[in-house]
Amino acid sequence: MSLSGASERSVPATKIEITVSCRNLLDLDTFSKSDPMVVLYTQSRASQEWREFGRTEVIDNTLNPDFVRKFVLDYFFEEKQNLRFDVYNVDSKTNISKPDIATMQLCANKLDKKDFFGKSDPFLVFYRSNEDGTFTICHKTEVVKNTLNPVWQPFSIPVRALCNGDYDRTVKIDVYDWDRDGSHDFIGEFTTSYRELSKAQNQFTVYEVLNPRKKCKKKKYVNSGTVTLLSFSVDSEFTFVDYIKGGTQLNFTVAIDFTASNGNPLQPTSLHYMSPYQLSAYAMALKAVGEIIQDYDSDKLFPAYGFGAKLPPEGRISHQFPLNNNDEDPNCVGIEGVLESYFQSLRTVQLYGPTYFAPVINQVARAAAKISDGSQYYVLLIITDGVISDMTQTKEAIVSASSLPMSIIIVGVGPAMFEAMEELDGDDVRVSSRGRYAERDIVQFVPFRDYVDRSGNQVLSMARLAKDVLAEIPEQLLSYMRTRDIQPRPPANSSPTPAPEQP
Repeated sequence: MSLSGASERSVPATKIEITVSCRNLLDLDTFSKSDPMVVLYTQSRASQEWREFGRTEVIDNTLNPDFVRKFVLDYFFEEKQNLRFDVYNVDSKTNISKPDIATMQLCANKLDKKDFFGKSDPFLVFYRSNEDGTFTICHKTEVVKNTLNPVWQPFSIPVRALCNGDYDRTVKIDVYDWDRDGSHDFIGEFTTSYRELSKAQNQFTVYEVLNPRKKCKKKKYVNSGTVTLLSFSVDSEFTFVDYIKGGTQLNFTVAIDFTASNGNPLQPTSLHYMSPYQLSAYAMALKAVGEIIQDYDSDKLFPAYGFGAKLPPEGRISHQFPLNNNDEDPNCVGIEGVLESYFQSLRTVQLYGPTYFAPVINQVARAAAKISDGSQYYVLLIITDGVISDMTQTKEAIVSASSLPMSIIIVGVGPAMFEAMEELDGDDVRVSSRGRYAERDIVQFVPFRDYVDRSGNQVLSMARLAKDVLAEIPEQLLSYMRTRDIQPRPPANSSPTPAPEQP
């Protein structure tokens, strides 16, 4: 493996090229040598989960490949950046090799009560043991609220993340009670292995949850509950790129907050202020996200809406009006077309209120519901100042949309605290409505102020925002495809992709 670097002035990082070579690989083919390929994974600093970054070409019939395709990454001197290289022998008959992914479901019974005014809000953390005795986090489950007998939704973990090739390697699972302030209470732990987990393909497996401190202090201590592995299966894992190569289109829709809490657009203090010298936070967020997503949409036609304004001439309040003032065809041509329509709307409508998210979410959901074959995936970008008036209806809309090929990005602009937006982002606690939980986590929220460059570099601010706000889209798309057992179409398939339904 060799490294070469070339700095770029527009970003605070150095670009490095990684070239991969292998020597003396195992020969896994019967009548010839192996056909190797290398897959590079990067590790998320926040979740410590591994995500595929890219893969080399396949070189036929060799145990000593020198790959031509290079990996180009951002290098940060001040950060520890973990990389993982997996080597595969590609089956020449299919010319495709996929890392295995384990899908499982667990439940618990009679866990310890940790909350003073309730029961517990349990979640699980999976750790893989390392050769040096340390443990690496490989997955966190959702939180199930106020119960001692939780049933977690099925979830998937790459087999490599669980065992790193050693099926008998220890897998430690901690059980916690979730607390909003992050000081989660330890309930107990148990250990297993990939080989033991795989036995659940034929039978339930029950584990005792033990708290070492309680076990030492209490003579009559038995356990802190049990966890049961209900199901376990292993399938080949497809990547986001596989679906894009197979023709899956990302259909991008924009919804912009036109409520009065944003301030008068003619005043410099307004979040919508149209300065001749720089973009507003709304325009920067739209441009940052849209310019990346538009490359995954072949027609570059984007429905764009506003909400919370009074429309001329009669002053009707609308929570879903087309920015181009065309009810029959709300599409704008490219992101520049969206920006142009947005600026024109600011000149013609009156900012008013209240702030309703549900109408535009339901609008996009109706379009997403019409195509469920994996050829289309819908992404809704909502840009808002954070004051929401229909929280109950919005939760209901998100829960309903979670079963559809759809993701929602919410960018908060301005100084608000955004507690309501954090609640809609189901990273820790899955969104629920009237006792029904979202099937998938489909909402990603970020406050724009966290990405503003202190030196005033708007290009850098937009790059930072786009990187984080779009990070969950590939996994959300994959989670939909997995739950519907939809495989990517072969790249060579020349059949036309059906036109997307417009919201």
